[in-house]
Amino acid sequence: MEAVEKKLKALQKLQKIDSKIDAILKVRGDLPEEVQDLEDELEGYNTRLKKYTDQVSDFETSISDSKTGIKNAEALIVKYEEQQNKVRNNREYDAITKEVELQKLEIQILEKRIKESGFHIEKKSEEVEKLKEQIAGRETDLAAKKEELTTIIAESEEDEKKLIADREKAGKSLEDRLLLSYEKLRKNARNGLAVVSVKREACGGCFNTVPAQRQADIRDRKKIIVCEHCGRILAEADLVIEEEKPKKTRTRKKAAEAK
Repeated sequence: MEAVEKKLKALQKLQKIDSKIDAILKVRGDLPEEVQDLEDELEGYNTRLKKYTDQVSDFETSISDSKTGIKNAEALIVKYEEQQNKVRNNREYDAITKEVELQKLEIQILEKRIKESGFHIEKKSEEVEKLKEQIAGRETDLAAKKEELTTIIAESEEDEKKLIADREKAGKSLEDRLLLSYEKLRKNARNGLAVVSVKREACGGCFNTVPAQRQADIRDRKKIIVCEHCGRILAEADLVIEEEKPKKTRTRKKAAEAK
């Protein structure tokens, strides 16, 4: 077998395996993305919950510190008032009176701070409770979707493992440059087909007409021919296995009904 024909056969084999894997993944639909989105959403909620609980803790610490500050201020007031009884002149009396007033003002500031912190704690606590309800709801949704996804994956798990192993083996038979081009074509193709056949003188990927000379070159199998419109690798119909149809398996709806 010529080198080019070997490469085409290897590409065809890889395409066949990938199409089967695509068919398995297609059955799962958007479930993997939905699960990931819910996990990301929950991570965001839990980050916000930690932020709120930390803020509540900070306000509680502030209240505790303020209460300690009030006790210290009250103790100083008692001390200053005792000193007032022992003063020897008006100057000393006025100085102590000023200190007492300052401590009373400090108590008012701390009491205001306690009130404000209490208000913030109440508001944040309400937000925490609402957030916990949202988290509980999302966790329920996530658990249901994970269970559904696990059921669907279990139905094709063995086939998928075998196909992945076969794909790895098939990929090793291709040179890196050609494998990279194949992967790039698959990524850009809507249906994942990088290798297609020519049917009725048209590309099996984009359905544009393939010139007669190119068709002759494809039949000769002396070089790899790509579609001049979509860039897919073109091969004869007997070389290519077209897009794999999904095996009959339970749909997401049936999987849910079976629970």
